Amino acid sequence: MAEPERPQTAEEAELSLRRDVTVWGSYMWGYADVGADIYTALGLVIASAHGAANLAFAAAGLVYIMIGLCYTELAAAYPVAGGGHYFTLRGLGDLLGFIAGTALLLDYTIDIALFAVASAGYLNFFFPWLWGAPVDAFMLKVGPLRIQWVWLLEASLLIAFLVWLNIRGIRESSLLNEVLGLIDICTESAIIMLGFLFAFKPQLLAYQWRHEFPDLHQFMYGSSLAIISFVGLESISQAAQETRRPATIIPRTSLTLIFTVFIFALAFSTLALGVMPWRTVPINDPVAHLAHQIPYAGILAGPFAALLGATILLISANSGVMSVSRLTFSMSQLRLVTGWLDAVHPTYRTPHRAIILFALIGWIETFLSFLTPSAMDTLGNMYAFGATLGYLLVFVSLIVLRITDPYTPRPYRMPFNLPLRIAGRRVRFPILGVVGMLGVGMILFEVVLTHKIGRIAGPAWVAVSFIYYLWFRRSQKLPLLGSLPRDWEGEQRKVLEEAEEFELLEQYNIALAQRDRYRRLRTVRAGQRPSSPASSS
Repeated sequence: MAEPERPQTAEEAELSLRRDVTVWGSYMWGYADVGADIYTALGLVIASAHGAANLAFAAAGLVYIMIGLCYTELAAAYPVAGGGHYFTLRGLGDLLGFIAGTALLLDYTIDIALFAVASAGYLNFFFPWLWGAPVDAFMLKVGPLRIQWVWLLEASLLIAFLVWLNIRGIRESSLLNEVLGLIDICTESAIIMLGFLFAFKPQLLAYQWRHEFPDLHQFMYGSSLAIISFVGLESISQAAQETRRPATIIPRTSLTLIFTVFIFALAFSTLALGVMPWRTVPINDPVAHLAHQIPYAGILAGPFAALLGATILLISANSGVMSVSRLTFSMSQLRLVTGWLDAVHPTYRTPHRAIILFALIGWIETFLSFLTPSAMDTLGNMYAFGATLGYLLVFVSLIVLRITDPYTPRPYRMPFNLPLRIAGRRVRFPILGVVGMLGVGMILFEVVLTHKIGRIAGPAWVAVSFIYYLWFRRSQKLPLLGSLPRDWEGEQRKVLEEAEEFELLEQYNIALAQRDRYRRLRTVRAGQRPSSPASSS
């Protein structure tokens, strides 16, 4: 009895959170994660795509919109925690569900590292005022290596702080996300409006488009890095688990989130190229530096944007720490990884093992990145691989679930669907889902082609994880490459009931009843006597 009680208690905690998240809270839950990414991606993409940085953001953004529409459909149809890992498991089976989960774990560890480093980078905006020199002046020379030891120390302290915070069970509340998110939206909007009014020079933008355009390899690298500014869509499906009426709220809030982030990414990249030569845009604090260039307001806007960026990015790093425990719990419940990771602290009742292990991996990634010429570029290099691999599997799962599970009500569907009949089922085949899958596949190809570190470290992470998966499944006497039998229909009924989507639950039961009736009619027409309920049971 003791073993089933712990998951039940965790589930009850999720249900209490679900009743507290409002429409605005759901939107800000996502924005606090996705909206912060522009603070990191802007400098990286401009350094790679040069005068065509806004075009790189646009190309990645169009793919991102399709990814967002895909996640919106799946999160509204299957409102459970687990995100892309759960969708892939349900559509493609245990093995590919595990691979999607490992891609997410790679992203979460890099999330911890990248956003902790970026948060420290924005704090370093104040370094010249405090110490009379930029942080780059403090270098540790070890042979041919030049290590920015102060920046590394700052990022390490932030990671240690987040570990301590999460083990004690203290996390930022939905209210804090809402307040900071609202301030951030207002600040970014003000920077964009004031920047275009007082600092934007169209001739500089045109010059950089004509004379500072990158070659194809540079543009592919920049557009693949631009996906960083849109990573965080897992928060949409996580919000579904904590929203009372996800079928109603999730499509509304997530679609708004998708286009908000897309517009901000295009606006910031265009503004930056029209205010500064691309070579002068720093990688560590680009938004604060951009705000500082605005006449009249820059003296206040720059420091304020730096402080806000550091805070928002720290919250994003914290979401990586928290998401690790949530993902490992889901994977453990589905018997994809060991239950050792779900052990809770005897005092604080938090999954301290998962928090410490994956935060440690995040710190190791941080340390190794500072051994390279650019820590931010190295981490972004790896981040894109995990994101695109996970998104590709989610798109394939969307298409497969449309065919294998047409009975689950979908409050929102991706547009442009082709009505077909496949294996006796009426299916609305997602044309845009195929386009999105090809788009993500193209970005993954760009990552493998242009990311020197990501194309080695990313597949190596997946390969090592796969070896662990085989060992674990073998030790538990579970199918190595096959899937465990699961009652998806019973689970879907339970999910809809817990989400209080009673109308959708009724639609689901009617669809299943019609399916069963159709199967009995086919059996009769085939000349076979249908089995009675007693014999079938």
